[in-house]
Amino acid sequence: MHPAGVLLVVCGLVLGATGDPSQDFCSQILNSGVKPGFPKTIKTNDPDVLRAARHSAESFNNCSNDAFLFRESHISRALVQIVKGLKFMLDLDISRTTCKKTRHSSLDDCSFQTNRTLKQTLSCYSEVWVIPWLQSFKVPVLRCH
Repeated sequence: MHPAGVLLVVCGLVLGATGDPSQDFCSQILNSGVKPGFPKTIKTNDPDVLRAARHSAESFNNCSNDAFLFRESHISRALVQIVKGLKFMLDLDISRTTCKKTRHSSLDDCSFQTNRTLKQTLSCYSEVWVIPWLQSFKVPVLRCH
């Protein structure tokens, strides 16, 4: 099978499993010469990148002892690699919000801290593995400082 045919199959699986067609993602993948196994730069505002960044922030929150939730505040670089699913490699910032963990707020409703003593931003590198046909998201690598 021609490599473009493989990409079309993966792209079709992404569209079919997410239920939210991301034509920009598929056209970027198919028109960019991405080959399975090779990382390729992707736009930082791509909806799939934004979802991967959200999973990174949620993973940080699950491991953090902070009283407040953190949310992605800036994505400076994004790569995608077609493997068994999609692997996103992100350089991003996450920042402390005004939402306390105990309230289990949706991160969409959380604004960033403005209080000078509570305000905090961390620079992170994250890898997010997405297997769309299983609706599976894993964050095996998350390093923040």
